[in-house]
Amino acid sequence: MSPAPPPAPPPASSPGAAPPAPEASGAAPGSGAAEERALEQLGINVIRGLAMDAPERAHSGHSGTAMALAPLAHVLFTKVLRHDPTDPAWPDRDRFVLSNGHASILLYSMLYLCGYGLTLDDLKAFRQWGSKTPGHPEHRHAPGIEVTTGPLGQGFANGVGMGIAERLLRTRFGPELVDHHTFVFCGDGCLEEGISHEAASLAGHLGLGRLVYVFDDNHISIDGPTELATSDNVAERFRAYGWDVDDVGEVANDTDALEQALRRAKAVEDRPSLVILRSHIGWPSPHLTDTAKAHGDPFGEDEIRETKAILGLPPDQTFWVPDEVVELYRRTIPRGEAMRAEWAARLSAWTGDRAAWEVAWSGKGAPGWEQKLPSFEAGAQLATRKAINACINATVDLIPELVAGAADLTGNTGVKLDDAEPQSVEHPDGRQVHFGIREHVMAAAMTGMAHHGGVLPVGGTFFCFSDYMRPAVRLAALSRAHVIYSWTHDSVGLGEDGPTHQPIEQLASLRAMPGLVVCRPADANETAQAWRKAVDGEEPTGLVLSRQELPVLAQTADRAAEGLPRGGYVLVDEPGMGDGGPPDVVLVGTGSEVHLCVEAAERLAGDGVRARVVSLPCWEWFEAQDAAYRASVLPPGVPRLAVEAGASFGWDRYADATVSIDTFGASAPGPLALEEFGFTAAHVAERAAALLEQGGRR
Repeated sequence: MSPAPPPAPPPASSPGAAPPAPEASGAAPGSGAAEERALEQLGINVIRGLAMDAPERAHSGHSGTAMALAPLAHVLFTKVLRHDPTDPAWPDRDRFVLSNGHASILLYSMLYLCGYGLTLDDLKAFRQWGSKTPGHPEHRHAPGIEVTTGPLGQGFANGVGMGIAERLLRTRFGPELVDHHTFVFCGDGCLEEGISHEAASLAGHLGLGRLVYVFDDNHISIDGPTELATSDNVAERFRAYGWDVDDVGEVANDTDALEQALRRAKAVEDRPSLVILRSHIGWPSPHLTDTAKAHGDPFGEDEIRETKAILGLPPDQTFWVPDEVVELYRRTIPRGEAMRAEWAARLSAWTGDRAAWEVAWSGKGAPGWEQKLPSFEAGAQLATRKAINACINATVDLIPELVAGAADLTGNTGVKLDDAEPQSVEHPDGRQVHFGIREHVMAAAMTGMAHHGGVLPVGGTFFCFSDYMRPAVRLAALSRAHVIYSWTHDSVGLGEDGPTHQPIEQLASLRAMPGLVVCRPADANETAQAWRKAVDGEEPTGLVLSRQELPVLAQTADRAAEGLPRGGYVLVDEPGMGDGGPPDVVLVGTGSEVHLCVEAAERLAGDGVRARVVSLPCWEWFEAQDAAYRASVLPPGVPRLAVEAGASFGWDRYADATVSIDTFGASAPGPLALEEFGFTAAHVAERAAALLEQGGRR
């Protein structure tokens, strides 16, 4: 594709357009309109300069999109967005998501200029070790970054979750306290990824107003023109989803038109809005505008000098930001402080349920909520997926921020709230979200809800389908989103649905994910304690639960409350424990296999073998304990047999041998499938005896 000729810089606003009101633009009193527009244009051009300088210094990064969207970002942050840089966590702020996160230098530049705490030195450290300005925006890494975006389409779906959270909270607590919008920038990559289809369909179905998305239609991908791979009619596609669509065309440099488009979209209350903006990547670079090279490569010193000359910037100065430009953008601070002060006054005068409001924003249960947890009688038979439903419904009234949903498996996965209305246009306060058969967007929307605040989402599907959620689960782990996954039907015990639905490798693969807690409780009492730990936690937690009924074990009523939060504990002591000698063998189980270990230990005792049973539901929590505790549970030098209806991968850290499954499953009744794969008490006892005969070796 031949490079486009360098277009002449257009004016900051369309000819003849009326200037924005001083309150909207932040114009200094008494300043002339022409001077103000010239200053705004200088600010936009400075952003473009930073967008070239930071990737050039890093020898890595994406300049072109940030340059093209500089006017849009300028308008959003200075004229439209409700935000206070001095309090980035203000509950009623507008949320901004940069879904095309490769353009991160655009967001970092705005956070620096507007006074969020980033410095010019932070921009100079773009993409460097230990910097606050990594290659893609990361939540918690710097103030003002709402979600972690990188894999395209994730931010698009996060925004839908934020929209659900905003509407639910506004309906419950009133517009005096909750009255904001979510703005999302996205590109062709976001719209090509399948998650955007799931998210857009769900948002349209729910009629989520207060979502304002801007599609940067620049026609360029890394491989070249987007026409190489896609010919979708984006406008018609989104209209079919039920969105309001405004195709504004070639106005990427027209700040008046951009402001008008954002305000029109902001006024739409009954459906999400998509503004389609035709931009030119890398503008006004003389040789790289509208080229694939402008997408993902630094421009080079010569091209940067030429482009800066066109923009009226000092060609040989890098990271040039004059004081008057900083002062321009720092006007957002008093503007935002005034908005927040007005909100704080409304909060102070509010006569609603303040305790519920405070608990919701804490992300935890009300004080003493765990006392509502049910206990389960030993010997009863209950699937842990049913136990989690009993726990959720017993405590939901004391967890006011709890929102539950599933990917078309609400009753099956234990997340059905008794008497709850479904989230919908008719019931905007509905706490039951029907995500439909959209596992990926369920997980990403849950992350958006969690980072929005005021909402604790729990979402369910079959454990095998966690594969469909995995990209979003990974970002939840990376950004420490407080979400809870109810992953049920957790083994070949699922039965007749067969190997397509029977998880094998999922436990090992998800345990390998940093920042994700994976907990597989043994019975209903362990499930109750797992729910307590997950609600009180800070990180994403996956509860891995059984379809089949499991016996409530005699020991969990007394030991699970202390033991499960530590990840692993001695469930059954070996015979003769009081004599001070170690056990002969330790049987380590998780989930539905723990009761087999208990039965196998009884068999071994009849043969004079001292077997200890350890329940190890959560490796992450167990690893967080000190070495002395771990050694007290798993004594060094004692042979260990792990029993888990999943892949053996990873068990070498805890066990000398395993009863596990390293093939795919089979279609058969669940009890028969478990028996055929060796998950019986008799087989576990045989394997333990064989391990002892081998001297504890594999």
